[in-house]
Amino acid sequence: MSSTDSALDEKTWAELREIAARYPEARSGLLPMLHLVQSVEGRVTPEGIEACAEVLGISAAEVNGVATFYTMYKRKPVGDYHVGVCTNTLCAVMGGDLIFERLKDHLDVGNDETTEDGKVTLEHIECNAACDYAPVMMVNWEFMDNQTPESAVQVVDDLRAGNEVHSTRGPRLCTWREAERVLAGFPDDRADEGPAAGPASLVGLKIARDNGWTAGGTYGSRESDKGETT
Repeated sequence: MSSTDSALDEKTWAELREIAARYPEARSGLLPMLHLVQSVEGRVTPEGIEACAEVLGISAAEVNGVATFYTMYKRKPVGDYHVGVCTNTLCAVMGGDLIFERLKDHLDVGNDETTEDGKVTLEHIECNAACDYAPVMMVNWEFMDNQTPESAVQVVDDLRAGNEVHSTRGPRLCTWREAERVLAGFPDDRADEGPAAGPASLVGLKIARDNGWTAGGTYGSRESDKGETT
């Protein structure tokens, strides 16, 4: 399929080529290229797959294999806000399962379904690597830490109402398509908003400072309480 046959506009084709050109091996750009397709089309479309294949000089089957392997790539339209609730073991026992069930009832959707107004897509997802803030919910891949069923409902209600919502350890939330464009490598103005780390992540640093521990020596060595090196 040539660029003249695709539903993607010339700007998108130019940006796909721009992404591919960033890498010594062009095909290394496939992941951000698929995010760009999602930012434009709202999902990974057949046209987007063909476009990526053409730009990279690989088969559509190879592109499709990648797009179906990673769960961040969607084959059906996503709402303005992708709300992912972690239901892995720690988050689940800390309340993640309750949050997910409450949101399903509140939004009247099932897993990987979108509300009738097109605002919210709800999905239970695998570990967010933020277990110290369990239970964790993500909105367009931004963290919402230490959630409860009530706070999660408030978040989705604010999003549907058009109210500005800030992530716990990051910027104000943008739409899913806008977030996908950032993942494609086209930054917005939000990178420096919000704290870089929360209190739970800094506990180890505080303990080290309180005890005068420093990095750089033999792994595991420190001055013990008796003054001996271990």
